[in-house]
Amino acid sequence: MNPHSAEQTVTLTLGPVAHGGHTVARHDARVVFVRHGLPGEQVRVRLTESAPDARFWRGDVVEVLDASPDRQDHPWRQASALEAARTSAQPLGGAEFGHATLPAQRRLKEAVLAEQLQRLAGLDRSTVVEAVEDDAGQGLHWRTRMAFAVTADGRLGMHAHRSEEVLPVDSMPLASEAIVDLGLWNHLWKGVTRVEVAAPANGSQPLVILWPEEALGEKEQGRALNRAVAQIPDGVSVAVMDPVSKQLLRWRGRSWVRESVNGFEYRVTGEGFWQIHRRAPQTLMDAVTGFLGEGGFLREGASVADLYAGAGLFTAPLAQAVGENGAVLSVEGAPGTSRDARKNFHGQRHVEIVQGKVERVLRQRPRRLDAVVLDPPRAGAGRTVVQQLAESGPRAIAYVSCDPASFARDVKFFEGEGWELAGLRAFDLYPHTHHLETVGLLLPKG
Repeated sequence: MNPHSAEQTVTLTLGPVAHGGHTVARHDARVVFVRHGLPGEQVRVRLTESAPDARFWRGDVVEVLDASPDRQDHPWRQASALEAARTSAQPLGGAEFGHATLPAQRRLKEAVLAEQLQRLAGLDRSTVVEAVEDDAGQGLHWRTRMAFAVTADGRLGMHAHRSEEVLPVDSMPLASEAIVDLGLWNHLWKGVTRVEVAAPANGSQPLVILWPEEALGEKEQGRALNRAVAQIPDGVSVAVMDPVSKQLLRWRGRSWVRESVNGFEYRVTGEGFWQIHRRAPQTLMDAVTGFLGEGGFLREGASVADLYAGAGLFTAPLAQAVGENGAVLSVEGAPGTSRDARKNFHGQRHVEIVQGKVERVLRQRPRRLDAVVLDPPRAGAGRTVVQQLAESGPRAIAYVSCDPASFARDVKFFEGEGWELAGLRAFDLYPHTHHLETVGLLLPKG
């Protein structure tokens, strides 16, 4: 059966945008979350999840009957739902807003942020999502990190949305020019299940990480890795993720990269976290230090904390601001990234690097804090951490979030502890996707 036949497609008029990269429509009183559409459009939708007893359905736009003026040609053919429909294929995930102009993408993100704050935190607040690059740049070549799966026949691939199927890729226009120039998708990667690449925005040495197939014997793994490494240009470091120990092993060059932000230097292990947009680290650092510095919350001799600190992106400016008479607690859960932080701040005695869960560290090492930077993963900080921070009595908290839903939920938790959202900025650090980054300033009420 043709996957776009009348039996599996419906005609819908799309409503408002929803969190997660969808628009909301209705079909026979049932809610349908639709990807690759724009509010107000009339479209044909292929239903991808439509169980009769489901609370809602999901679908992809396969034909536009009445287009929004904000619609554009998708800059990445393989991620275009309309192009995929013409060949009865699935679009690649990861660029679900590419059919909208960049200004329209930011308006959609503004609407989602406002809706989440109103629904989850009870706040009526609109915030402009700021561009971090000129629209003339078309929102392309911003990713300094990529991770690819490998298809059964050895080609680099990515997953379709909500699917285990790996689809081959022959281009990646969101990847930085340094990654594109490696030409990784022009080769076969037999015996490898995953290929990761990091190319720092400062132009320093890139790193490729290879994941060999676990099922292969030691000799077969060695031969597969030798073939793979031979395809990687000279001057690029190569590391291997041991499939048994899950340890990153240096193969050629080094197993880490060197990042630079506002004069600070960072060592980041290959599997360690780092913001993927080339301008994200500086953008977020400036926003955080702007909120805390302009409010007078960072001062010489202060006691501050950087929670979910990674390799120490925010730890560095905090340490500089409070000076050697101050104290910085930097907490990160991932052992490898925490080791990076220890190396990055070696010799700075006023910086304490602790590896462990934030809630455990705050419970075991209670202290009075003057200011806090909170940069949790997508799931957010959660009620326990919010309560612990409120008890520590800081004068201000700068909350960095990559998810408006968990951010709004945590803002509500802070309000329950007597805090308020006193400042908010939002940034379009993920062009052509539904993601955005926010930085909020939380203060005790009054």
